[in-house]
Amino acid sequence: MEIKQEAAAVQPQSQKTLATAKYSDLGFATQSRLMSLDFFRGLTMFLLIAESTRIYDLLVAPELNGTVISAIGTQFHHHPWNGLRFWDLIQPFFMFIVGVAMPVSIGKRWERGDSWAATFRHALQRSFWLLFFGWALYCIEPGRLTFELWNVLAQLSFTYLVAFLMMRKSTQTQLVFTFALLLISELAYRLWPVPGFNEPFVPDHNFGSYVDLLLMGKLSRGHWVAFNAVPTTAHTMWGVLAGQLLKSERSPGQKIKTLVIAGLIGVVVGYALNPVTPIIKRICTSSFVIASGGWCLLALALSYWLVDVKKFHKPARFFVYVGMNSLLIYLFTETGGAEWIAKIVKPFTTGIFGWTGDLQARIVTSLAVWGLLWYLCYRLYQRKIFVRI
Repeated sequence: MEIKQEAAAVQPQSQKTLATAKYSDLGFATQSRLMSLDFFRGLTMFLLIAESTRIYDLLVAPELNGTVISAIGTQFHHHPWNGLRFWDLIQPFFMFIVGVAMPVSIGKRWERGDSWAATFRHALQRSFWLLFFGWALYCIEPGRLTFELWNVLAQLSFTYLVAFLMMRKSTQTQLVFTFALLLISELAYRLWPVPGFNEPFVPDHNFGSYVDLLLMGKLSRGHWVAFNAVPTTAHTMWGVLAGQLLKSERSPGQKIKTLVIAGLIGVVVGYALNPVTPIIKRICTSSFVIASGGWCLLALALSYWLVDVKKFHKPARFFVYVGMNSLLIYLFTETGGAEWIAKIVKPFTTGIFGWTGDLQARIVTSLAVWGLLWYLCYRLYQRKIFVRI
């Protein structure tokens, strides 16, 4: 793991140059780094850290039942089982974004002469740290050592390593491999013969639940399964293919067209499969992976068009600040950082806004915490401090 502070190399001459120099001074020239990727990552993480402020729970409070606000808030909660809400896309976005970044970061190392063995050692190291953090986070709440692998970081440790091992293969080979993973997962769920775990799409009575009992001796209270790392590998590998596309010599229009067409195909096929294979995020069914993969491609196309083609750099930087320290802010919120900030601001927000009502004051508190989490990322960005593995 690396905590790096980078010194600015350019003194901007005008307000216009400031908007771009702040980004390029960090060593991220537009030719070698996609600002749209940091925007996409930052937006995803900005929404994810908001969960720790409890703002989404407040949006579906009983007082708001039947309102537009409650309907929007529902989209920021996972679907109970069969179906797809916006919040179900955050984890695929996360997996996909990591894949998009790999041809940019690892590809740059290969271009400057680093050997495959050297980058493989780094991939192994990164995979280990992801697994370690994913495991360690589950030990904090109970206050004791435990063994649970449902965390997104633990699963990313697997998908990242597999994507690295496959990224030098041809596009066709990578695509075939991803759909082979989905087919293997589909058959495992449908054909698993063990009584009590041979109901493929029933919570806690499926193949993934059986694997959890073997690995961890327990089941998730939310019906999640660690085996999700296998089918969701497709998200990271599709991200690699998208990153390779964006790095190619094709015109921006051709890149966007390819992403949009592939994304639309994924969304249509994924939803069309729902009557056959239910869209279930909690066990990453093949229909869910394909549909959410389509949304990933469409989201990347939109980000690329807005930021790298239309050059909406200034508004995008609001989220870039978060994207540049995504690991740090994720670990901070997952280890109680947001609760700590809430304890500090709550006396002030409730004291000033208590007259508006309890729910309104709690919403203001959550928004204040959310804003301070963003400000932490902003200050780290200003000081050129970034945590990486």
